[in-house]
Amino acid sequence: MQMLLRIVSLVALGLVLVPSMMYFGGMVALAIVTRLALIGTLIWFVATPMWMGRELPVDATHVEI
Repeated sequence: MQMLLRIVSLVALGLVLVPSMMYFGGMVALAIVTRLALIGTLIWFVATPMWMGRELPVDATHVEI
């Protein structure tokens, strides 16, 4: 499952970067770039936190102040 989510995240990141480079090269219109970038951003923000979990630091009961 995590591998699938990583692939989805990578594709979503590509939806942001590739159309931007294509626009810079004059290959696509700005309206297409903005739509694809928005879709890619939304997918990336949904998919990435699901596989990019992290260990929480030491529990507060183990910390002395």
